[in-house]
Amino acid sequence: MLVSKGKRKARQSATGNSLRVAQQAGFSLLEIMVVIVIMGLLVAVVAPNVLQNQDRAMVEKARADISVLEQALDMYKLDNHIYPSTDQGLQALVKRPETGPSPKSYRSNGYIKRLPEDPWGNPYIYIQPGEHGAFDLYSTGSDGEEGGEELASDIVNWQE
Repeated sequence: MLVSKGKRKARQSATGNSLRVAQQAGFSLLEIMVVIVIMGLLVAVVAPNVLQNQDRAMVEKARADISVLEQALDMYKLDNHIYPSTDQGLQALVKRPETGPSPKSYRSNGYIKRLPEDPWGNPYIYIQPGEHGAFDLYSTGSDGEEGGEELASDIVNWQE
């Protein structure tokens, strides 16, 4: 079979190109190590900022929860002329209390659907009557203990 010189040359060059491409496919160990070092540097710079923002967000969520609970407690008082007792607790906002003092005009659906936990998985603390107002409502913060400093400090309803 006769093959023209142009076609034969095209076949040879196509075969030569495929060999060169096959030799260049993939990454060298050095290239992979450079990428890993760059990713490590990015994580070292970004991670502290993200974690710090997460801590602030958790504190803000606790403040927002306390605000919502305060509003629900105020609605409870508007309907029943008293706040729930410490024994009845915040659960009185979800379900009609069975212990005294009995609410006079309790809403059939309650005042909130469910009680939130603070962002660290602890229940909010409710005391009525409070030392700082009609009631004290607070989260013990990230350490789960009263007191503390910075992120471990209590988030309370009687301070801004």
